Amino acid sequence: MTAQATPKRRWMLALPLLIFAALAALFWFRLGADPAKLPSALIGRAAPQTTLSALEGLTDSGAPVPGLDPAAFKGKVSLVNVWASWCVPCHEEAPLLTELGKDKRLQLVGINYKDAPDNARRFLGRYGNPFGIVGVDGNGRAAIEWGVYGVPETFIVGRDGRIAYKMVGGITQENYERVLKVEIDKALQAGS
Repeated sequence: MTAQATPKRRWMLALPLLIFAALAALFWFRLGADPAKLPSALIGRAAPQTTLSALEGLTDSGAPVPGLDPAAFKGKVSLVNVWASWCVPCHEEAPLLTELGKDKRLQLVGINYKDAPDNARRFLGRYGNPFGIVGVDGNGRAAIEWGVYGVPETFIVGRDGRIAYKMVGGITQENYERVLKVEIDKALQAGS
């Protein structure tokens, strides 16, 4: 008996590696290298009718910041940001969201994802709270209904209550200027 592998046996040993490489290439080219381009089946559909309680103890000028009521989307262009205090990209995008919060044409809605209330309040205290509405998604159920892959994610909801755009990953100056600002302007112009 020889210890040499026959050509057929060598081929069989390499087959799993070839299948893996083919699948990896397929996923790479199908989805592309940019995770922000992940498709969303929710584009064009009504925003999820998920009611979320307010972040306990969060106030704005002495008044409690309300939780999420789906009726809040009707008639307004809303930017919905899913975030958490433990999320590094959320810290990086916070100053841009604070700037966006100054745009009175938009309603900023925050969905706090699987976070401790004290940590969430500290996070908003550190950067300033850009959100007029902050709903708490303590168990992650709302994130599933919104089709969230991971935090942060940002959605634009049009005046008709339908999701117009979804951005996966943190907002940067570059993707804000190149993509998000354009999508916000489209939503503001639609139905005005």
